Amino acid sequence: MEVIALQSGSNGNCIYVEAGGKQLLFDAGISGARAEKRLAQHGRDIRDVDALIISHDHSDHTRCMGVYHRKFGLPIHVTDETMSALERKNRIGRVDDVQRFKSGSTLDFGHVRVETIKTPHDAVDGLAFIVDDGSNRLGILTDLGHVFSGLDYLLSTLDAVIIESNYDTEMLASGPYPEALKRRISGPGGHLSNAESADLLLRSASRTMQWVCMGHLSQHNNEPDLVIETHRAALGTQFPLFVADRYAGQTLPLLKPR
Repeated sequence: MEVIALQSGSNGNCIYVEAGGKQLLFDAGISGARAEKRLAQHGRDIRDVDALIISHDHSDHTRCMGVYHRKFGLPIHVTDETMSALERKNRIGRVDDVQRFKSGSTLDFGHVRVETIKTPHDAVDGLAFIVDDGSNRLGILTDLGHVFSGLDYLLSTLDAVIIESNYDTEMLASGPYPEALKRRISGPGGHLSNAESADLLLRSASRTMQWVCMGHLSQHNNEPDLVIETHRAALGTQFPLFVADRYAGQTLPLLKPR
């Protein structure tokens, strides 16, 4: 299984996963031109992608969804609730190939299964994902809201994970955001902090975990070095740690079969 974090953060999210002969994109929060260029830099053609899978309706995950469909011919996989929310916002333009599914269901792409996990993030129908190709299980766990029931178990089943580590508690508290926004970010529908992510991994990461990539960092309330420092202090050196870039594509280590 191969994973490329094309971009991760409040300025746009898009993750590429290649497994079992299938090429999948998760979210479309960066421009079509940027996604095409970054995949080409890693030897991939975006037009070969088999499916674009959408996690929730927020613009940093969906703003270019229609472009990916119209320009590159990608079929869109999205829940009814998320699609309805986007149509109400008039954000997507014309789309002709929309595969609707229910949150909590499993999507089948040949030998690859994508489990959809409902989250308490403050979206209409927010989802996290597990990609299982029969040899490895990858978690794409961002925009989680809070550490909800069942999340510990999910982590214990994974071989790698992209997990949100959105903010440093002290930076958020002393930063420039209005108090209402600070409460939203740190509240039950917001995001995980560095400490929450590190504690969750310490408690529940599987023995087969090959790497962890922290993502969805806040531009104003976090720093990559601080993310690594917080996680290293909790986790030591039991597995490699990476931070997904807010502005560039990043190839993560090839996952080896169990």
